[in-house]
This record gives sequence, structure tokens and C-alpha cells, in this order.
Amino acid sequence: MDSSREFVKDVKRVIVKVGTAVVTRADGRLAVGRVGALCEQLKELNSQGYEVILVASGAVGVGIQRLRYRRLVNSSLDDLQKPQIELDSKACAAVGQSSLMALYDTLFSQLDVTASQLLVANSDFRNPHFRMQLSETVGSLLDLRVIPIFNENDAISTRGHPNEDSSGIFCDNDSLATLLALELKADLLVLLSDVEGLYNAPPNKPHAELIHTYVKEKHEGEITFGDKSKVGRGGMTAKVKAADQAADAGIPTVITSGYATDNIVKVLQGQRVGTLFHKDAHSWTLVKEIGAREMAVAARECSRRLQALPSKDRRKILLDIADALEANESLIKVENEADVAAAQEAGYDKSLLSRLALKPGKISGLAKSIRILADMKEPIGHVLSRMELADGLILEKTSCPLGVLLVVFEARPDALVQIASLAIRSGDGLLLKGGKEANRSNAILHKVITEAIPDTVGEKLIGLVTTREQIPDLLKLDDVIDLVIPRGSNKLVSQIKDSTKIPVLGHADGICHVYIDKSANMKMAKHIVLDAKTDYPAACNAMVLHSTFSVTNHQVFVLPSLDL
Repeated sequence: MDSSREFVKDVKRVIVKVGTAVVTRADGRLAVGRVGALCEQLKELNSQGYEVILVASGAVGVGIQRLRYRRLVNSSLDDLQKPQIELDSKACAAVGQSSLMALYDTLFSQLDVTASQLLVANSDFRNPHFRMQLSETVGSLLDLRVIPIFNENDAISTRGHPNEDSSGIFCDNDSLATLLALELKADLLVLLSDVEGLYNAPPNKPHAELIHTYVKEKHEGEITFGDKSKVGRGGMTAKVKAADQAADAGIPTVITSGYATDNIVKVLQGQRVGTLFHKDAHSWTLVKEIGAREMAVAARECSRRLQALPSKDRRKILLDIADALEANESLIKVENEADVAAAQEAGYDKSLLSRLALKPGKISGLAKSIRILADMKEPIGHVLSRMELADGLILEKTSCPLGVLLVVFEARPDALVQIASLAIRSGDGLLLKGGKEANRSNAILHKVITEAIPDTVGEKLIGLVTTREQIPDLLKLDDVIDLVIPRGSNKLVSQIKDSTKIPVLGHADGICHVYIDKSANMKMAKHIVLDAKTDYPAACNAMVLHSTFSVTNHQVFVLPSLDL
């Protein structure tokens, strides 16, 4: 669980507000699939003992569709050629509300959940007796495990214009949700939108980044809002205002996508979904974390300083890292053992535990490998080919760094050391995302390595990505990141390829067999096969056991078939 989301442990009463853009399609009709997914999530929370309250939007939109269809059916061809009179929004609300509620009632009934409808207006909240009765009624419904569904009664609203706030109490369903959260003493408010959360710019802009935790002092003047929602009255501006007001009153609020089928459940599980508003956000260390673009740009700037160094200076950095790893071996061991213990408690299989553990001698082995790498031939600036195109015009192909690399790898802490060392030797900036099972190991290894990098280069040469949610933001940075290297399942590689314009160095499923020609030295072959299987059986490239079978002019040997 993200430490900033630990507040969910104390949540019991949840208010979910779903916007018009979520419950309707682009053509204005109801998005039945999304509404169904919403109802399934609320049913799951209801069955887990949460007190769930829904604030629904979309009645006006549904009413417009129904009345337009009605007018079309009852109009002559001559009538249709005349200028169409704009439908009255209050009439649309009155017609659409019954249809919207009928849909919720049908879907919840299929899930064995009972829902109730409560329509409220601005003027209602001026009456203290109404507020008292509201709390009592909702309390009774929740005790009966009924889900109250609130909506503003637009059909009798006293506002002359949909966006006019004549009472000063609330002006749309976002502000209504906040008002209800305060009145009903909710523990959490979730505002569902048609985007993942709050971005620092309109989400369709190429460099827009999702803000995971909103800090008013930091973000208020940095955000550029796009156009208001075309279907609802609010939009992101209204959601941010409502979320900020609720958070100031002590009610944590999350703005997240209603298009996903499980985001509400994920929020209650403490996952880092959407944008969190919390009164204590300004004091969390989380708000100090580097954003995706800032991290990538910093790695690029540091890599350029690294590339400018003489080969002997880059060699010295590697030697210093090797020394630092050995000097901090005991500290690294403590953090790694904590990761292994957590993984054992979580029930992970033995192969993952084996890859996760830094066994005795591993750190010294890594340090030795780094020193060997440091003494290898300089990889930058080699002339690979040379061609004279014309007198005095020579074309050379020269080796050079790739730039900034994003490497996503499995729960193997030693991989972090290997990748970082190779990047430093080749003059590349680096962003690393390791498996969550190795978080503590990766953090201490990253700290040891970056502290060994001189200030003339900068420790931000290597950035550590701590959550999976940061990956989508990084994959958008095709103007900064030069290559993505995913090390993991075929599914992971495919997902990353489909999610970015950055070149991806992927892989396909491999075959971990050893093929031995009949003319091979059998004694040598036995040692090769034995090493391929027993040196590190948990590794993804360990040889697979099969029965012996023949191939033209070749024989495939495996351990059972060799006299070892």
C-alpha cells in the first residue's frame, strides 16, 4: 500500500460521485456497460461492510435523448425542416431522472442490492430541520444496507441558469457531493471523471502529467485547465474545487477515472489511483518526489556531463561504486532480508524468493564484475566504419551513448547494480523500475550507487521509479527518453510497446535448451550442460529439462541423459 493512502484503513462511509461524462456515451446515450461496472463495484463495497452513498448525474442528458426521439417520432417531414426549438432543461431533467433511476434499480436488483432515490434542491439545505432529517434517513438506509442515490432535483431548481448558484450552497453535483460528505460525515469522497485524474495540463496535451497527490501550495498556480465538460455542468475545474473543499474539511478525496472497471475498489485497497486530495498532503515527503519529466530531464543533463568526462574518470566512478557496495554490504543485507521476509509472508514461490535474495558472496561478486567492466575497452568514440565519399569528404560511423534509458526489470536486486554499471560505462542516463517485491533492496542499492557518483556528474544520473503508476507518465516522454528496455514477461513487453512512441528493445519467448553436435567434446559438453542447469536454477535462462530426442545431425542432451 502506498504510504500516502493509509487513510483508507479507517474508512467506513464512502460517497461516490459519478459524472455525466462517465454515465453517457459520446452520442449522449447511457453507457450501460460503465454504469453496470460502477454498480458491481458498489455492490462489492456494500458486501464488505462499507456504507456506500452514490451521487449520480446524467438525468438532463438522458431526458434530452428521450425527448428528442419522441419529437422525431411525432414530427412530420415539414416539421423537421423547421428550426428546432431548444428543449427545456428542466423538462429534460424530469423525464431523464426516472429513466436513470430505473436503470440503477434494474442493475442493482440483478446484484441483490437495494437502492433508494433522494432528490434534493439548493433551498432544502437552508432548513436545519431538513438537514437533521436527511442524516436520520440516510442513517436508516445505510443500517439496512441500502445504497442511497442522490441527485439534484433539476426539474424544480430555483436557478435560472444551470451554472448559476442562486443559494450559495451548491451549484453542481460535484459541490453537492462535497456538501453531502460534510453533512453525512463521510470518511472518503470519490469523484469519478472521464480521465485518470488531475493533470498539470489538459490530458490531450503531449507533456501533460498526472498529479498523484495534490498539494494546493504547490499545484494551484501550475495547473492549466482545458475546456469545461461538454455534457455536464462541472468539468475538472469544479471537481478540483469540490475536492479541495472536502479535503480542507478533513475528508480525503480522490478524483479518478470512472471508465475503469475497478478504480473505486483500488482506492479502498490503498492503491495509488487517480489524484488524492488530503489536508496533510503538504507535510508528506511524497510531495517532494520528482515528477516523471523532471526525473527524465535530470538524467539526461547528468548523462551529458558524464559523457564529457575522460574515460579514466568514468572508470573511477565504477571503481568507487564497487568499493561502496562492499563497504555497505551489511546495510544492504538487512534491507534485502526484509524484502525476502515480506515475500515469504506474502506466499511467493521459491523461484522468485531465490532471485530476490542476495546470497552470501553476491555483493562481492557484483563488485568484482563492476571492476572487470571498468577495465574493459572504452565503449564510446570508436570509429566503427569509415568511408570516403568524395575528396575531403569522409563519412565515419562512431560509437556513442544511447541517451536516456528506461529499464523495467523483475524482482532481482542484482539486476539494478548490473544495469546501472553498464549505463555509467556507456555514458547513458538511466531510469530504473524494479519489481515491487524488491523495493527496499532497490532503494538501498540505488542510494549506495548514486552517492558514489561525483557532484560533477550528479546523483540524478540514475533515477529510481518507485511505483508502477509512474510508468505511463514516463512512456509519454518520447522527447526525453531514448530507449525503453522491459525485462519481464511477454505480456509486459507487449503492453509497453503498445503504450509508447519511444523505441522499445523487447524480447520474445526464449528457448532454454542446450544443443550439442555429435562431433562435440562430450566431456566439455557435460560441464556446459551441468553449469547451464545447476549454477542458478532460478534464473530465467536456466536450462529446461526434457527427454532426449534427435535432430538432424544433432542430439539434444539434458541432465537425466548424461552420466554426471
